[in-house]
Amino acid sequence: MSLLPDPNVLFVFLVATVALNLSPGPDMLYVISRSLEQGRRAGMVSALGIGTGTLVHTLVTAIGLSAILLSIPVAFEAIRYAGAAYLGYLGIRMLLASRTEKDTAPSSHRELHTPLTNIFRQGVLTNVLNPKVALFFIAFLPQFVDSSKGAIALQIALLGLIFDTSGTSWNILIAAIAGHASGALRRRSGFSFVQKRLPGIILLALAILVVAR
Repeated sequence: MSLLPDPNVLFVFLVATVALNLSPGPDMLYVISRSLEQGRRAGMVSALGIGTGTLVHTLVTAIGLSAILLSIPVAFEAIRYAGAAYLGYLGIRMLLASRTEKDTAPSSHRELHTPLTNIFRQGVLTNVLNPKVALFFIAFLPQFVDSSKGAIALQIALLGLIFDTSGTSWNILIAAIAGHASGALRRRSGFSFVQKRLPGIILLALAILVVAR
């Protein structure tokens, strides 16, 4: 017996998955900020990091720990503020790094070069420390599970993997577009100010958004 939902239910799930992944959100904005800051490669790596974080949420949801976590308001709030603090930290660090660069240096020598391993790790943490993702998975994935098929944890894991594949593919495309635009725009005088500071501003705005919501 297939663990996938019936065809009609699967179609609804796929439509909802695509629509949700196309909607701008914190993950997409994070990928854009990384692509603007350091180019297409960095944006794609950050997308893969976010995808890995989503896999963590899928696993946690499948084994039921997310429900336990979200039933304890203090734990939920602690993770929410930890995620906001991390985003704020990244944003401030980007802004401070841009201020220390010499404006007289050629553009090719002013670019920030955060190691890709660090960018990947930051992408994972940005997603894992967002309890809204855990809440969403608990609310969304079980709607398409057929209890009569059994192996509920495996059904949730499979649905989460489909959702994550769709979201990661979209974020990689966004990284390619933003990275290309960044490469073209950085050759124009006057764009260096935006390129160096906009990513940090975006992350600070995300931190505020996480706390405010």
